Amino acid sequence: MTDKVILVDESDQVLGSMDKLEAHEKGLLHRAFSVFIFNDQNELMLQQRASGKYHSGGLWTNTCCSHPAPSEKVEDACHRRLIEEMGFDTKLEFVTSFIYRAELDNDLTEHEFDHVYIGRFNGKPNPNADEVGGWKFEDMNKIKASMESNPEFYTVWFRIIFNDVHSYLLRSLEK
Repeated sequence: MTDKVILVDESDQVLGSMDKLEAHEKGLLHRAFSVFIFNDQNELMLQQRASGKYHSGGLWTNTCCSHPAPSEKVEDACHRRLIEEMGFDTKLEFVTSFIYRAELDNDLTEHEFDHVYIGRFNGKPNPNADEVGGWKFEDMNKIKASMESNPEFYTVWFRIIFNDVHSYLLRSLEK
C-alpha cells in the first residue's frame, strides 16, 4: 500500500504526509472525508465494504469514505472516490467536520479530521467489486435501530458519524 495521507493538526492545518498504512498503525491525525448519498425518499445509500479490504471488511458504512491525496482538495477527492468506489458522481455539499479516534481490527487506529459531505442520487450505482461488497438504500430510522441492536455490522466511523452528526444530516436534508 503506497497511498499517502495528509497529516494535520486539530485545526486541519497540514503538517506533512505519510503512507496511509503507517499513519493508521501509528494512529496519527490525518485528513479524511465521508460522503452520504440520499435518494428522493431521504434513504441513505449504504455501502458494504468488500471483504478483502485491509480493515473493516464486510461491514456496512456510509456511501463513500477515504482520504484526499497530498495537494488534492477534499471535495475533488470526494468526487474521485465516489466514482472509483460506487461508479457514479453527483453534486456534493459540505455539511460539517469533526475529529475522531477509534481502534480498528488488525491493530490499526483511525484518527481522522473528517469532512462530511452529502449529495443526492436516485439511480443504481455501478460499484467496484474490489472496494464494495454490496449496497442498499435504507431508511435512517431503520439504520439507527439496526445499529443499536447489531453495532458490530457497521464500521466504527460510521457509528460515530451517524450518532454525532445524524441530526445535522437530517436538518441539511430538509433545506
